[in-house]
Amino acid sequence: MRKTIDEIIARHSDKKPIVAILQDIQEEYRYLPKEALTYLADQIDVSIAKIYSVATFYENFSLEPKGKYVIKICDGTACHVRKSIPILNALRSKLSLPEGKKTTEDGLFTVETVSCLGACGLAPVMTVNDKVYPAMTPESATSLVEELK
Repeated sequence: MRKTIDEIIARHSDKKPIVAILQDIQEEYRYLPKEALTYLADQIDVSIAKIYSVATFYENFSLEPKGKYVIKICDGTACHVRKSIPILNALRSKLSLPEGKKTTEDGLFTVETVSCLGACGLAPVMTVNDKVYPAMTPESATSLVEELK
């Protein structure tokens, strides 16, 4: 892990932009491992408290492992009115995810809700690893999960 973190730091030269480095670490590991954050703090001479404050401030960062496929279901006004919650419930049921649990036991899927994906005209919308899927239904969402398996 240290070699990977060193390579990420090197790509950002001596500017050491914490957010950009954390984004690259998360892209590599699909979350921000505690060991990586501790090592990063030592390497760029920033307190671990500062690293954690950045990592926990931005909603896009995760301190918990995410699945290979990260599904984000929009629950903004347009999507909510067009029934995004039944899509969420269908996916939770299909993937055996109880309330409060986001990632499947096998580490294949993470299901999250987001406030807005900025695609209101396509509502209800969801993304899988940032690819947009418009006009979703519970049936089309569960079919997509089957295809991804």
